Amino acid sequence: MEDHREEIEKTINILKKGGLILYPTDTVWGIGCDATNAEAVDKIYALKQRADSKAMLCLVSDFKMLQQYVEEVPEVAYDILKYAKKATTIIYDRPLRVAENLIAEDNTLGIRVARDPFCSKLLRKFKRPIVSTSANISGKSTPRNLKEISKEILEGVDYVVNLPLKNKDAKPSSIIKIGGDSTVKIIRK
Repeated sequence: MEDHREEIEKTINILKKGGLILYPTDTVWGIGCDATNAEAVDKIYALKQRADSKAMLCLVSDFKMLQQYVEEVPEVAYDILKYAKKATTIIYDRPLRVAENLIAEDNTLGIRVARDPFCSKLLRKFKRPIVSTSANISGKSTPRNLKEISKEILEGVDYVVNLPLKNKDAKPSSIIKIGGDSTVKIIRK
């Protein structure tokens, strides 16, 4: 098992100061910040040149952390996550304790339980969700590797995590929306 201690410490220092990170997630390279810090979330919207009505998602370390940031996790969510073959983001109703500007107009938030060892350790040590949005200017294609990330993004973040993207076949996660009545709708396969 790789020791990511040094990268985790550097990354957490940036997150605590409200800074932006560029980091390898369990899917693609992501731009991240403390999901409870509205100013940091605003910086991501500005960097991506994205309307703040377009929601972003965040990562949590495990089910326990997930339960702290959603009013009620529907039972079906656990089954979906347990059996999902690939990274799966679920859009939950009534998120709690995250930055207001991260929550969609319909009071929902996409949250993914990270599967990547670096992300999982980072989240456990940071003890808060971290925003995860693809490392591109809004409307441009999602970069599959560090070389494809634009100069504006690279220069716009406060720290680039010095680790490779583990997932060579990098694709954004599946997105599933679970309604309050436990209805399941696939948004992105």
